[in-house]
Amino acid sequence: MRRRRVSIVRVIAPILIIWVLSPTALLAQAPPAPPVEGAVGAELEATPVSLLVGRSTVIDTGAPIARVSLTSADIADALVTSPNQLLLNGKMPGTISMFVWQRGGALRRYEVAVQRDLARLQGQLKELFPSQAIEAHSNGRQIVLSGTVPDKDIVARVVDVAAGYVERREDVVTLLALPPAQPARSNQVLLRVRFAEVSRSALTELGVSFFTGPTGIRNTLGRITTQQFPSTQFQEMEWSKSSSDFGAPVDSASGKFTFSDFLNFFVLSEKYDLGLLLRALQTRGLFQSLAEPNLVAESGKEASFLAGGEFPIPIAQGSGANIGISVQFKEFGVRLTFTPTVIGERVHLKVRPEVSVLDFNNAVVFSGFRIPALTTRRTETELELNNGQTFAIAGLLNNSMTQTLAKVPGIGDIPILGYLFRSKAARKDQTELVVMITPQILEQGSFGVTNQLPRLQEPYMPRLQENESLPTPPAPFTGTGK
Repeated sequence: MRRRRVSIVRVIAPILIIWVLSPTALLAQAPPAPPVEGAVGAELEATPVSLLVGRSTVIDTGAPIARVSLTSADIADALVTSPNQLLLNGKMPGTISMFVWQRGGALRRYEVAVQRDLARLQGQLKELFPSQAIEAHSNGRQIVLSGTVPDKDIVARVVDVAAGYVERREDVVTLLALPPAQPARSNQVLLRVRFAEVSRSALTELGVSFFTGPTGIRNTLGRITTQQFPSTQFQEMEWSKSSSDFGAPVDSASGKFTFSDFLNFFVLSEKYDLGLLLRALQTRGLFQSLAEPNLVAESGKEASFLAGGEFPIPIAQGSGANIGISVQFKEFGVRLTFTPTVIGERVHLKVRPEVSVLDFNNAVVFSGFRIPALTTRRTETELELNNGQTFAIAGLLNNSMTQTLAKVPGIGDIPILGYLFRSKAARKDQTELVVMITPQILEQGSFGVTNQLPRLQEPYMPRLQENESLPTPPAPFTGTGK
């Protein structure tokens, strides 16, 4: 018995010494522990859990919970509400794994899939596009749209609606299909435009001027005028006296006067050396301008033209003594910008006509340069028309009225007699612009040749015979559309 105890002590002593010196080495030599059941996640049977963004669900584990771990807290989070229950909240689309350790040592794995709630989006698409079969699907963080729509315009609108349900517009994936294009459909539009401008003007002028002859009346010269209209001008006036005394009689007198405008009524009495100039004028005018440009554009592309010119505008650059003058040009005239889009037998038209003319009455003088102003009339609209249908833009009126009154102070205010010492001018201008536009879808294979081209056999402006007038021009557009 003693020998056995000694041998046991001899065996245990070296082990204790090794453990004291290097306990890690001793543990490494220990045999591996048996694997715990369900320790590796890949060997566990996963329980699928489906959840919507912003929604919650309760999971009953069936045993007391020790701890919970999720692979990403940004997609979903878990809250232990009771020893056996978990409250799972969906935060954003995605798929994660959730591990639940029970107090008894068991381990359970859940595959949590969080998706978007597309029921509201699907209902909104059916309400906004009732005639289109559009489906919305969730693909992780993205929304996938599928179905068939008639044109690209509806595709863009559907994507705009779905973009409100995602963080970025790029998260919307569209698989919407368009119907096959018809081979006979044309995508070019001919725009026929007619600009008609009518200008009416009325002018009324009334003025009186009195004057004496160049030698005067009893050696006295005189003239009465309001300076609104030109009167006489006295020149080379000479006279002589018998003495230099004040009030001495005049022996001889000579001179002449000139007229820049005899006005309407001129009277001069050589016997009494008294003259009268009267201006009474009434004018009415009518001016009509017509432009008829045609332009072809591709569907969905913008086209424009300008029939006019450019005028220079000096612009000062620099400061102090280093000032330079550069010139820029400003366009004016008849301009039209339009964008046609062919939709079946209709044309969606975005049009912007503009007419501008130079206005020297409101010009600005800058460093010796006279810069005219621009009188501009423009409009912009969007509408849909049938093929060959005409619409008109009218009512672009420009009315101006100017009235001037000049009179001799005092005597011009006398009733009845004061009219002889007054000058009055009134001017009224009225301009109306009418724009008529007709879009026409060009057929495939059309040659674009018209019989309205000028011919050399016809003179450009034939001379009319006496008592001959031109026939009334035909209607600008013909059709049954109302």
